[in-house]
Amino acid sequence: MANVKMHSIYKKFGTTEVIHGVDLEIEDNEFVVFVGPSGCGKSTLLRLIAGLEDVT
Repeated sequence: MANVKMHSIYKKFGTTEVIHGVDLEIEDNEFVVFVGPSGCGKSTLLRLIAGLEDVT
């Protein structure tokens, strides 16, 4: 696998900021779970990690 490191991630849709300065480091062979209520940005964060969305 690989390491994932992202620092100061921000994402906006229009004028609405949905991801606010997230720092993320996932080491090789680590298992990570994102937990939160509906609409809190879990799927958006995963799409940013996967490169399906551009960081703004």
